[in-house]
Amino acid sequence: MADLFDTGATEAAPERNRPLADRLRPRSLSEVIGQQQVLGPDAPLGAMLEAGSLGSLVLWGPPGVGKTTIARLLADATDRHFVQISAIFTGVPDLKKVFEAAKLRRGNGQGTLLFVDEIHRFNKAQQDGFLPHMEDGTILLVGATTENPSFELNAALLSRAQVLVLERLSPTDLEMLTQRAEKELGRKLPLTGPARDALHEMADGDGRALLNLIEQVAAWKLDAPLDTAGLGTRLMRRASKYDKSGDEHYNLISALHKSVRGSDPDAALYWFARMLQGGEDPRFLARRITRMAVEDIGLADPQAQTICLHAWETYERLGSPEGELALSQAVAYLALAPKSNAGYVAYKAAVQLAKKTGSAPPPKHILNAPTRLMEEQGYGAGYNYDHDAEDAFSGQNYFPDDVKRPVLYAPVERGFERELKKRVDWFAKKRTERQRQDKD
Repeated sequence: MADLFDTGATEAAPERNRPLADRLRPRSLSEVIGQQQVLGPDAPLGAMLEAGSLGSLVLWGPPGVGKTTIARLLADATDRHFVQISAIFTGVPDLKKVFEAAKLRRGNGQGTLLFVDEIHRFNKAQQDGFLPHMEDGTILLVGATTENPSFELNAALLSRAQVLVLERLSPTDLEMLTQRAEKELGRKLPLTGPARDALHEMADGDGRALLNLIEQVAAWKLDAPLDTAGLGTRLMRRASKYDKSGDEHYNLISALHKSVRGSDPDAALYWFARMLQGGEDPRFLARRITRMAVEDIGLADPQAQTICLHAWETYERLGSPEGELALSQAVAYLALAPKSNAGYVAYKAAVQLAKKTGSAPPPKHILNAPTRLMEEQGYGAGYNYDHDAEDAFSGQNYFPDDVKRPVLYAPVERGFERELKKRVDWFAKKRTERQRQDKD
């Protein structure tokens, strides 16, 4: 009878029980799947390692693309002690202990690679605390973040670290990872070809998520490979990566705006749907598409703004999901509308001219004169009532006397602005004629 405390038969258990993602963790940088834009021979990391001059880094990329793995392998490649902390769980006292331990190692001739996960979670003062230890060589800092470092990290830290952008894994990368997992498991996944592709789509570019899904699939006992429908009943698609207050929020609204500006209704509707699926507030989208109508369409199609406001009102009355249909139709209309930013450009130019000319007063002939004193000062003198003039146009000057007349609004030859351009040109011609007559 075996002893209750006998552990002789359990030595292999830890290996079997380890998560697949951990078992498949690369043992060298050459085994890392994807990220050749930073790991290739001529890429930043490849060049640094070749030259033996690795500097502090910030790895910016989505979850599950290898940030932690790369940091750990960099420590191995440069013979540094690897220390991993998370900004979520680490306070100032913990950081002091880390720095003190790194100083001791340095005194013993060994460097320290400090990997800081979610480094953007540290406040400015905490980020500043890394600087002296980076400068004197106590630590080599490798920070990882899913947020844009330009917004989340202070300038002092960024000036001492190179930002490397890691990308979501491509379908090819995910297939390579799947094959590696099958080799580790010793069997093929019980999926048809289309179901295998659907599994990759479920991972949404996240390698760790894919391996977790593969573990689930590999555990199923099936008589025949599952098709796409069967896979969909057993697994839920991973939620789209979207942060309503973070980088994805700004990236996707930029994509929507530029798709509308580029007159591509299909792309515009796609990004609109992506934002809704990510949980974006439809009211935010209603506000932004109304801005697009004003900024990028303007008077080329005055109806565009009205359609946006009506769609917004419809959403407020109907709510979701019917109201979102009204907003989507407004998006399609904007994408197909004639485009002009002439009004936007004119307004910005007017603002700049207003700032430049300061307090220049209006010419006296267009000022009202409700008192005798104002009449004596020349207020209203020489004003021509346009309705009494030929063609109901006097052609008088309405700019300050010491401000040279500019051209601010230049309508384009598109949409309704084509008609407005005819009017602008007509008034300009008449104005020149009237001014010439006044001189004669």
